[in-house]
Amino acid sequence: MKRIFITGASSGIGAALAQQYAEQGAQLGLVARRQPQLQQLLASLPHPERHRLYALDVTDHAALTAAAEDFIAAGDGVDVVIANAGISHGTLTEHAEDQQVFEQVFATNVMAAVATFTPFIASMKRQAQAGRDCRLVGIGSVAGIRGLPGGGAYSGSKAALISYCESLRVELRASGVKVVTIVPGYIDTPMTQVNRYKMPFLMPVRQFAGKAVAAIDAGSSYRVIPWQMGVVAKLLRLLPNWLYDMVFAKAPHKARKHQGHP
Repeated sequence: MKRIFITGASSGIGAALAQQYAEQGAQLGLVARRQPQLQQLLASLPHPERHRLYALDVTDHAALTAAAEDFIAAGDGVDVVIANAGISHGTLTEHAEDQQVFEQVFATNVMAAVATFTPFIASMKRQAQAGRDCRLVGIGSVAGIRGLPGGGAYSGSKAALISYCESLRVELRASGVKVVTIVPGYIDTPMTQVNRYKMPFLMPVRQFAGKAVAAIDAGSSYRVIPWQMGVVAKLLRLLPNWLYDMVFAKAPHKARKHQGHP
């Protein structure tokens, strides 16, 4: 029986991944801030008695470490750890009050991923040496491929996460522990449902979860889902800065947290 630890599990991508793995017979450790939503998710899963809930804020590293240690101690190792917790707010650097939002976004999207992985690495190395497949999974975003106007915090944090996972992948290569970076495009979740602009190739979250689990099982180092957004991302990287700037200068902004408008 696979054992899977997922942060940001109460809704969206995290909940869909939990559902997918539970249907495959896995035992889950589910982390999120909202206890009622976690309980609701648990009630919807096959064999709810198998799974463990941890209601905590991932920016509380001590609580996150305690949850990881409890999940490790409760069973025979851990097969997959998914750092999925993330938040998104529009930000404008010219507004001093947005500095705190930058800090919150980076704390949740980057530093919490580091804190999620750290407690598992030693035991995963031992498992890998014994021939057991182990995966550390970071959930990035195509927003991290190029910086989006009004999205400095989110784009910057996801770019940082993608680069961090690449560094970690190389660091752990000899150990046998695989690091997988999943890069979602537009996925139909509560995070994207508030967007007030067109979202090309919008994918249902359950369909995304199925493709993500397949990529994780395959040990893919980097996978953009849906694949069409992977093509778009590659094309964006090829655009010279002057052309990218001209095209995206007037792109719509996500609402700022403090004022609720672009």
